[in-house]
Amino acid sequence: MGFAKRLATLNLKVYDAGILRMLGSNPGLTQQALSKLLGVFPSQLVRLLDTLEERKLVERRDTPGDRRRYQLHLTAKGRAVLARIGELTAELERDLFAGLSERERTLVQRLLTRVVAQQRITPGVHPAYKQLGRKRA
Repeated sequence: MGFAKRLATLNLKVYDAGILRMLGSNPGLTQQALSKLLGVFPSQLVRLLDTLEERKLVERRDTPGDRRRYQLHLTAKGRAVLARIGELTAELERDLFAGLSERERTLVQRLLTRVVAQQRITPGVHPAYKQLGRKRA
């Protein structure tokens, strides 16, 4: 079973998991900074955040000194869901690499890291975010 299907058991999409992961590593990130980091149109990100906020996974807090900006934080429920996403990720990795030795897994990881760098992909940010809200040519 792929990652998207595993996430569906939590009623999440891959985009939701990426946002939760980013906020877990960067508490207090502003919506503008997250939009830039993910390469997502701000209006599209607002819709994604609204859904996560409705589910009580994310909360927006006023930025001290600038009430026009919001800082984003995971709620306790959001942190618990993020932990579960980590477990699902570990399960997926075990399934994907079950036929490889530890040495081979390390080699695959090194090679994929080089590909990511060569392609100028932001580590931890799936390139599909840039397609959110854009019409196909």
